Amino acid sequence: MAQAFFGGVHPNDMKAATNEKAIEQLSPPPAQVVIPMSMHFGAPCTPIVSVGDYVKVGQKIGEFKGLGAPIHASVSGKVVAIEPRPYSMGGNMTSVVIENDYQNTVSEEVKAPADPNALTTEEMIEIVKNAGIVGMGGATFPTHVKISGGIGQVTTVIINGAECEPYITGDHRAMLERTEEIIGGASYLVKMFGVDKAIIGVEDNKKNGIDALNRVIAETKAPVIVVPLHCRYPQGGEKQLCQAITGKQVPPGGLPSAIGCAVFNINTTIAIFRAITTGMPVVSKVVTVSGSGVIEPKNVECPIGTPVSCLFDYCGGLKDETFKIIAGGPMMGMAQYTCDIPVAKGTGAMLAFAADEDKTVENPTCIRCGRCVEACPVHLEPLYMYMYEQKGMIEELEAANIMDCMECGACAYICPGRLHLTQTFKTGKQKVKDAAAKRKAAAEAAKAAEAAKKEA
Repeated sequence: MAQAFFGGVHPNDMKAATNEKAIEQLSPPPAQVVIPMSMHFGAPCTPIVSVGDYVKVGQKIGEFKGLGAPIHASVSGKVVAIEPRPYSMGGNMTSVVIENDYQNTVSEEVKAPADPNALTTEEMIEIVKNAGIVGMGGATFPTHVKISGGIGQVTTVIINGAECEPYITGDHRAMLERTEEIIGGASYLVKMFGVDKAIIGVEDNKKNGIDALNRVIAETKAPVIVVPLHCRYPQGGEKQLCQAITGKQVPPGGLPSAIGCAVFNINTTIAIFRAITTGMPVVSKVVTVSGSGVIEPKNVECPIGTPVSCLFDYCGGLKDETFKIIAGGPMMGMAQYTCDIPVAKGTGAMLAFAADEDKTVENPTCIRCGRCVEACPVHLEPLYMYMYEQKGMIEELEAANIMDCMECGACAYICPGRLHLTQTFKTGKQKVKDAAAKRKAAAEAAKAAEAAKKEA
């Protein structure tokens, strides 16, 4: 039985433009792919190919150290550049540029296990690791780390099918078109964690997706159940999803594993199934291309590294009055200054907005209504956090627990004063981090000076 979580808002889901459109393969494929060396939580990968090398689909081209995941070629062809290129998270990122030969030659590194069902947990985790699988819903946390770190602690495996953010429909389409892969991936997760079942949480505005999943579960007798959820944003936040399904709250600053849960996105689950059964790493992504600025919205599957300009062109182009492009959803996505950014593992949508949808105001003003406090799903007080950031009150900002903010945008959505709350909290978090770094540096300098004084 689905539980309620605190706060949240009910924006219009705006999914009608694409939720009945099947996933299409980008055609023609891009002439070049630009594959950034950072598509995961952790330090960027180091390129292990050189300009002039011929690479094949699924070949490893970026190796990680520490926390991370490897990166693979998404097309076959010649490496023509390794250089900084525009990046959806801002600034530039070292990227491997591959000129597509349109042959889709698969690398010899891609090998299917003889019997996927005979694999041990350790062997499956190694496959997931080598496949470069991360949280495909946008968080991009390395999946092999989440699995290996949760074994022995996790008692509830949750597959996130909420897809609560407006416009985005890739997960919904996957439920209808790739149902067997979702259930198969969830079954492998059950085996890896040693639990009795996996739970797929799906918002009840996707009834045909729920029916499709239940049909395959019944046919295959898979250890999976589907829990319908009431529509409410941000239901897809992993802490909120854990509470909705289990009734338990993740403690502040904690992870779902603190209450025995592990959460995986629908497309992450599909990637796990493909890696274990075929050996193919993450080389493509389903992207919802939508918004009032897009002439023909679609769900498009394309190679990782595809310039988003190719996606917009495939969807008929952008309207002349388009004023904003967002990578991700309208609530948590990031506005972009160029269409030259590439599709990454966590890119779930590319949205364009046109004409009268610009609702910003010149002088946003807080009217002390408190609606942002009611909407915050993690019990913060956004109006005070906004004031502290604006006035440079960093200690107070930290004391207000700004680092617990999940940047879901619920407060900004509900604010009648049109305050730029989410953006302010992004900059506020950075100020808190900078202040902490300065304190640490000062303490280390003082310690070094004290040690030097004693030696003298």
